[in-house]
Amino acid sequence: MNRIYSATIAFFLFAIATYGLIEWYSAKEVDTSVLDNSNEPEFIAENLNSDIYQDAGDLSYVVEARRMEHYEQLEVTHFEYPRYTLYPKNSKPAWQVTANEATLYNNNRVRLENRVRLIATDKESLIQEVHGKNLEMDLKSNIISSEQTILILGKGFTMYGSGLIVDLNTTQMTLTEHVQTIYKNVKN
Repeated sequence: MNRIYSATIAFFLFAIATYGLIEWYSAKEVDTSVLDNSNEPEFIAENLNSDIYQDAGDLSYVVEARRMEHYEQLEVTHFEYPRYTLYPKNSKPAWQVTANEATLYNNNRVRLENRVRLIATDKESLIQEVHGKNLEMDLKSNIISSEQTILILGKGFTMYGSGLIVDLNTTQMTLTEHVQTIYKNVKN
């Protein structure tokens, strides 16, 4: 009986030690059941329409989007099917920028992606549309840029290139690499 009694006590001590070690190791692990809220938006807006004004009271830009999600911790705002109408300084004609998606960063820079179009609202503008995979806009300076392939549609011409910089305040456009221009016969 002495042997059975000793073996039982040894078994229980071993079981208690094993249980204690398991609990000690699991206490060191980070609790993964806590939700990570950084991947969830702070708020969501459907059918967004927002007018943004300059300090002087002039309209700076209008943004419309099918859906907007704001992520406070990441300091970004994501848009689905945005349309920005940009109002340059000196009362120059407005320009519209559309895309399938866009991301607004806290430094007022917007990255537009997938089927991006820059459209002149002035029907007399030499350049009517600019198409690309993505564009970046600085909403403070009204400068738009892209390092990707660009298609420019103008009055009587189509231009292909890459590396575009557009200053909407001066309507100056710079194309870093010109690939081809196709001129069309325009009958008056």
